[in-house]
Amino acid sequence: MNRCTNPPFNLIRPNNPFISIFLPKHNDSSVRNRRHADIPVTTPPTPFPPHRCYTLAVDSTVSTQAQEFSASPEEAGQRLDVVIAKHFLELSRTRVQELIEGGLVLLNGKVATKGSQKVKAGDLVSVSPQPRPPMRAEPESIPLNILYEDDDVIAVNKAAGMTVHAGAGNLNGTLVNALLGRGQALAQSSDPIRPGIVHRLDKETSGILLVAKNDYAHAKLGDAFRDRTIQKIYIALVQGSMDEDRGRIELPIARDPNRRTRMTTKHASSLPDSRPARTDWRVLAGIAPTSLLEIQLHTGRTHQIRVHFASLRHPVVGDTLYGAASHLPVAHTTLPALDRNFLHAARITFAQPRSGKRIQLTAPLPSELRNYLQELARAAGDDSARIDAALQGYL
Repeated sequence: MNRCTNPPFNLIRPNNPFISIFLPKHNDSSVRNRRHADIPVTTPPTPFPPHRCYTLAVDSTVSTQAQEFSASPEEAGQRLDVVIAKHFLELSRTRVQELIEGGLVLLNGKVATKGSQKVKAGDLVSVSPQPRPPMRAEPESIPLNILYEDDDVIAVNKAAGMTVHAGAGNLNGTLVNALLGRGQALAQSSDPIRPGIVHRLDKETSGILLVAKNDYAHAKLGDAFRDRTIQKIYIALVQGSMDEDRGRIELPIARDPNRRTRMTTKHASSLPDSRPARTDWRVLAGIAPTSLLEIQLHTGRTHQIRVHFASLRHPVVGDTLYGAASHLPVAHTTLPALDRNFLHAARITFAQPRSGKRIQLTAPLPSELRNYLQELARAAGDDSARIDAALQGYL
């Protein structure tokens, strides 16, 4: 079995103006008075055992013997993959398509090549429902923007469009693939399909993501997220004008029972998977017909910012899943589609897992979001310099 080897533990303190390291409270006044210390973390590297590449074993109770059936008159004219899925309830449509692509489905004795082909009454369909091979993430050479790195933690500035970790039907091009591609050892104490991952960002959200290099760091960061001692600040552009300059949203969030890809606050408290959620916000600038917000998350629910602001009828710009316009109308024009959500994890403050030093990182607003704000300002007849001033510290 191939194993990921640990890289040398060379401490890296990037020369980055968006990083501040804060010393913890100390009884010694000479130390206490040094409020902002630009110093490297000097904790001696601790040797860790080699970490394996992760593999998820997939149990299967499906028989691997070829099974046959004849298409009924009622099934005539239906897609082959749809008919197979009806006869094999344990197989998803995605898995049926994989079996067809793997040559494991015969139609009238010949290998079927397309799931979309229509069946006829009396067609003989033979299926060999082999279990999926173990899910495994392979190292890939994908550039990453590393904001900070030490012996325990990596902070990545994730681009919009990148998925954090693998899942069914999405094994490549993830942030985990990219980390493995740089020979990176990652914590193994988490779910085996997402080594080192202690929190997530949605695919179309950009910004800072912390990754644990070892199990000790994973446990400490996990505790910090649960205890809410990690501060997370986002920048978002939402549709409409906010009624107040600042506010708090405290609405429970649950999976939408009617649309499973969405979360909801509607009747969420009565749903079995309901969880409390708190979002604080303040307006940085109003740019008709939108509001530019600074948002602090106090909980980390799936789609929290997106669903909370959608519940106020102020969806995040670009977030069509939660009701945002695909093309934002402004004055007498319509802006081009943003092709992502205007949501960016801009700043995070956390304690270094081993030393306890406070570290603050900032990821500048991506160029596509800055360009969109400039287009919005021009269309609205607003001053882009005013917007830049409101975003001071995030550009």
